[in-house]
Amino acid sequence: MNNATGQKLGRIAATLGVTDIDRSYQVFHSVFGFEKVFENGDPVGFMILKKDDAELHLSLQKGYRAPAFNQAHMLVGDADAALRACERHGLRIIRHIQDKDYGLRAFVFADPDGNRIDVGQII
Repeated sequence: MNNATGQKLGRIAATLGVTDIDRSYQVFHSVFGFEKVFENGDPVGFMILKKDDAELHLSLQKGYRAPAFNQAHMLVGDADAALRACERHGLRIIRHIQDKDYGLRAFVFADPDGNRIDVGQII
């Protein structure tokens, strides 16, 4: 069987379905400082956001319903500060912050469309 295990991989980025792409951009920009680096369509139906080494793709989907599982994991330098920023912006906290036995201080929030993002800080 042939496989690509010896192949160097490039970036991989989570793509979130959203019902209002501008609202989603504003949330990720305000809470985490993501900047828009690419957009496509008129009206815009796809957008790439970037902050430091993190990249997030947004895809406009009419009638979108988020699944009931975490869709992305994001490492941050300060999970408590990230949690406070999420709370200040009215985002729903799915799992409250706690230290995990696998070495992360973590919590889960939902964006305005219900997409669940797991946020962790290495401890």
